[in-house]
Amino acid sequence: MKLSTLFPLVLASVALALEIDFTSTSSINAGLALLAKGLMDYYNGNNTGETPGMFSNPYYWWEAGAAWGSMIDYWYYTNDTQYNDLIKSSLLFQIGTDWDYMPANQTTTEGNDDQGFWGITVMAAAEKNFDEPGDGMPSWTYLAQAVFNTMAARWDTEHCGGGLRWQIFTWNNGYNYKNAVANGCLFNLAARLARYTKNSTYVDWAEKVWDWVVEVKYIPTDGDAWPVYDGGSIEQNCTDTSALEWTYNTGLYLAGTAFMYNYTGEAKWLTRAQSIWNRGKVFFEDNTLIMFEAACQPSNQCNNDQRCFKGIYSRFLGLTSMMAPTLNDEIQRYLAATTPGVLSSCSGGTDGHTCGLDWTQGKWDGKYGLGEQMSGLEALQNRLVWTRSPPVTESTGGTSKSNGTAGAVTKKQTTHNQIDIETKDKAGAGIITAILLLVMLVTAWWMIF
Repeated sequence: MKLSTLFPLVLASVALALEIDFTSTSSINAGLALLAKGLMDYYNGNNTGETPGMFSNPYYWWEAGAAWGSMIDYWYYTNDTQYNDLIKSSLLFQIGTDWDYMPANQTTTEGNDDQGFWGITVMAAAEKNFDEPGDGMPSWTYLAQAVFNTMAARWDTEHCGGGLRWQIFTWNNGYNYKNAVANGCLFNLAARLARYTKNSTYVDWAEKVWDWVVEVKYIPTDGDAWPVYDGGSIEQNCTDTSALEWTYNTGLYLAGTAFMYNYTGEAKWLTRAQSIWNRGKVFFEDNTLIMFEAACQPSNQCNNDQRCFKGIYSRFLGLTSMMAPTLNDEIQRYLAATTPGVLSSCSGGTDGHTCGLDWTQGKWDGKYGLGEQMSGLEALQNRLVWTRSPPVTESTGGTSKSNGTAGAVTKKQTTHNQIDIETKDKAGAGIITAILLLVMLVTAWWMIF
């Protein structure tokens, strides 16, 4: 199939813009290579004193996981392998001692959504047959299952009748908040693992998470356009719902329902996907259909996290196009309409291909960062979903092997750090205690006599 049958010619509407002709594979690859290079310019994890897998300050650990997902997609759609070794080593460096993306360098700050986005990235690696770790290391599917299992073990029925808290650890702000993103990560992983492994347990979990989110009205199902709200607190039994809508939350549930429809063939999942997408159009301007982050962009209040959300949304839109093809034409029409805005925005910086935040201005808006670069790259490359085969499964060519018990045996599920004391440490501690006791007795005898 020729690219010209899939995409209209993108005409530059401004004098300065990144130039990509979507009827030409070479033009597409050259343009995306510039954006990928711009994204990797923020990576410093292999520098002396830095942490492999992490991007430069001030970008948090979760966003690094999401960024590697963008780079896996970049490789998949362009066949450019120059970053693959770095992607692979970065993903493996952060897996933690229990191979579940609970690394020591994030022990005190990691949230359920943080862990979830790394799990979603390695799930994509499995679905796209990205180079397997090998050499005694866990498979990509194993890692995704370990993330799923450790998250599912935190399902809390004591408050709000179920759901995941935003935070894992009691001392972090947000521990008493149950939100759409943490539960959306669990739902998205369950749906994709169900399709990949054909294990009905994941189907059950997808149903369970979906039912709970609907029950607490984080996704109100009145009418035919369903928003995805941010969350609520356990003090109010999750009834004080924050009505904020973020692109990436909508994307998590949109793609998750599409995966469930693709695997089960059940009409209810297509209805759910369609209803979420009907509301998801709110993130595109009425006249131009250019994507924007409605909750923060108009007020110029987007923080570092929120500036990458449009990229994650674009990725989930691409997956939805493939998993629920009846939505493809409209989704791809919206992405095509967004393209001129992205091209004009990604024309800034000294390199001439730095992406900005606001794609509606017809030019670079002077903003830049990892999130902006991720978003520009994902919005463009997810127009290419039909140039490659859909995500594979374990029975349709997937090389990544599953293990349903991954992360379930050795992982400690408590919310407090535990110190493992080895036998030799216990012996040493016993000797020290004996010496201190002897000193105390001698001192007491001297004072008395």
